[in-house]
Amino acid sequence: MTDQLLENTARTYRELQAAIKKLESEAGSVKQQLIREMDERQADVVTAGQYTIRYKLYETSRVDTAALRTARPDVYAEFCRSIVSSRFQVT
Repeated sequence: MTDQLLENTARTYRELQAAIKKLESEAGSVKQQLIREMDERQADVVTAGQYTIRYKLYETSRVDTAALRTARPDVYAEFCRSIVSSRFQVT
């Protein structure tokens, strides 16, 4: 791949990433409209034509690793595992 083609491809990538970010923002706004409507209806589930919209709170439990590392570093070290991952950036 030539430097010019590489530059064009990187530009295309950045433009697509910006478009995705904009669409995600728009989707978030639409989602908030749906949630407000469901809150007004005081409903967890609403059917609108072919769509079923669900919005429900739920609780999960997770380990607070920062607190565990501080309070019991021996236990944290025993159960800690390293994970290898990669990072891709175009800046």
